[in-house]
Amino acid sequence: MDPHLLTTFVTVARHGSFSAAAAELGYTQSAVSQQIAALEADLGLPLLLRRPVEPTEAGRRLLEHAGPLLLRLRAARADVLRAAARPGHRLRLAATPLAVNPVVAARLARARAENPRLEVSLHTVGRDQAVAMVAEGRADLGLADGLAAPSDPLRLLDAGPMTAVGVSEEELVVALPAGHPLAGRAALGLADLVDARWLQTPLCPLARLRDLVGDGFPVGLDYQGDNVHTVLNLVAADHGLTLLPASALSGAVPAGVPLAAPRLVHRVELLHGALPPGPAADLAAALSG
Repeated sequence: MDPHLLTTFVTVARHGSFSAAAAELGYTQSAVSQQIAALEADLGLPLLLRRPVEPTEAGRRLLEHAGPLLLRLRAARADVLRAAARPGHRLRLAATPLAVNPVVAARLARARAENPRLEVSLHTVGRDQAVAMVAEGRADLGLADGLAAPSDPLRLLDAGPMTAVGVSEEELVVALPAGHPLAGRAALGLADLVDARWLQTPLCPLARLRDLVGDGFPVGLDYQGDNVHTVLNLVAADHGLTLLPASALSGAVPAGVPLAAPRLVHRVELLHGALPPGPAADLAAALSG
């Protein structure tokens, strides 16, 4: 299965259109059709229905493999190029929305103070995107955050050889409206909150909580953004509860009650590929503390 044919197949499936895929890839529509036909001939199976354009059962199975395969190919290319690249002082840092906490921000400030020539461009992205950006060489370093048992690594997208180092762990708190009946508690357990209404947000996916405790956690409001200020306002207005690192609630309107059980922390990990001596390696060392 040729990577170029797989790329064309994934693009057509994503757009649901041969013409839109052709426009994105810079091919003619006829060329895209020929590439899909060649891939189907190779496998001996139809992969796409034509009207409407959507994957067959075999096509859906191939899509499950194609994304990771293409990511690993891009990661391999980037890793080889990175090993031969000259160190530069202009670095791109991809970070998830809650990864740059006060500890990480202070370390970044010290690193910049020690190296005035260092230019850092910080990009807020989702966790899988942060991993992919580092793997593909679109970011020099990444910072990813999430819920984990103390000292346990995060569950990250498999994008090939990559170093992931824990750089901070902090207490998690249940964010509630200030007048909530449980706001005065010294601590709370997730098992006691399975029937409460929760925010569905990428900052605290409810699927992760259900993995830990079981069914429950009904959705009070579905918010698919990653703005912490918006999440805090939604909690304060009683749209639902959420889990956040304690530092995110410093001075905020919602109440924050420490999470007692299960034993979880908010963990931040630094992500990078092979780093030759230079500014990127120095910044990685500084962020690792």
